[in-house]
Amino acid sequence: MASVEQVTYNSPDGATMGQSSTEKISFYGSTPVALQSINSAISTTASISTAPYGFATSTEALQVVNAVSTMAYALKQVGLVV
Repeated sequence: MASVEQVTYNSPDGATMGQSSTEKISFYGSTPVALQSINSAISTTASISTAPYGFATSTEALQVVNAVSTMAYALKQVGLVV
């Protein structure tokens, strides 16, 4: 097995990174950033369950696309995806 360093001490209550939302963290040598936020108010009322499948309105579809894009951006910022 490769030589690795344990960053926690196996506390029964778990581990945390960042004591506050303004404390910056990163992974894989990326530049540390503070907690990213996302608008969680996606107002989907119902998806269309017959062909063509999708959302009831284009606004609902855009909200989902924007939420996924924001999550992908946040993951890239901390270095978890490229």
